[in-house]
Amino acid sequence: MKRRSSVSANRQDRINNKSKKEKKRSLSWILLPALIIGLSSAAYATFLYSKAESVMNSSYKPIDRGSKRVFKNVTVENTSILFIGIDDSKKRKEGNSRSDALMLATFNKKDKSIKLLSIPRDSYVQIPEKNIYTKITHAHEYGGVRLTLDTVEGLLDIPINYYVEMNFNAFMDVINALGGIDVNVPYTFTEQDSQDHQGAITLQKGMQHVNGEQALAFARTRHYDSDIYRGKRQQEIMKAILAKATSVKSVSNYSKVIEAVAKNMTTDLTFDQMLSFINYLKAGSGLNTESLTLKGSDSYINGVYYYQLDQASLNETKLILKNHLLGKTTSSRTPSTNESSSNN
Repeated sequence: MKRRSSVSANRQDRINNKSKKEKKRSLSWILLPALIIGLSSAAYATFLYSKAESVMNSSYKPIDRGSKRVFKNVTVENTSILFIGIDDSKKRKEGNSRSDALMLATFNKKDKSIKLLSIPRDSYVQIPEKNIYTKITHAHEYGGVRLTLDTVEGLLDIPINYYVEMNFNAFMDVINALGGIDVNVPYTFTEQDSQDHQGAITLQKGMQHVNGEQALAFARTRHYDSDIYRGKRQQEIMKAILAKATSVKSVSNYSKVIEAVAKNMTTDLTFDQMLSFINYLKAGSGLNTESLTLKGSDSYINGVYYYQLDQASLNETKLILKNHLLGKTTSSRTPSTNESSSNN
């Protein structure tokens, strides 16, 4: 794919000059569904069940959020989870990391459907409590998971029931434990590996079977497009992991998947609550997963780059998510905003 002509020189310079640390951001928040569906496919084997329960109990970290936003008509069967990817590198001396990846998943049990929304990390939003407008990635730095949840709730005007926070380290381990995944590479590109070796990873355009290192390069590169397309690639990786995790050949590898997740995750979901999501994932070919995208444009405020969200697109997305949680049917959608697919 050719470089997008609409990207400004300043924007391209900003991309090319990203620090190594920023490139090593987490993408492993997309891996929890693989663990959940793995338990289902393994028919709750005693060993895996016990091991997973121990892992989830050690990862359990509830957040005191005070009076959390609620919808009176939302049932316990319709739920939202925010997946937060962070750079929890040892290089950081103190304080919270910025979130590098935010993906919201809403579940509708009756329709057997999931909606996935990737929120660009540079989105220009209001940060509650701080009463400022800045990049949404800063919410985690200012107030950790709690402020990130509050910020996303304020942006989308829906309740965020649960969170899952994971860091970079689990990403490659989980994909390797599953024996790799299949992804459709939109263009040929070269990217550095996890050890910052420049030009170490090259992927050709087309359907590819990739290992953890290659999947990381596929998910984080943005030299040839933007954060929006980066979010779409991350959604594709989530779907690929789900597809691989449901295959019979992957059952023997679930123990390694659980170990990878255990070291790098915190959540306010209990083990029993996680098991309840198996009903969604057991749907197999009947499970519909729809990817949503927030349209916007490049913007500079006082010389700082932001992703300015398109208000019409934001309003449409808010309505889709709200109706999904309420069990209502959304009237119409623009193809450029949303892309639907079913797991087959």
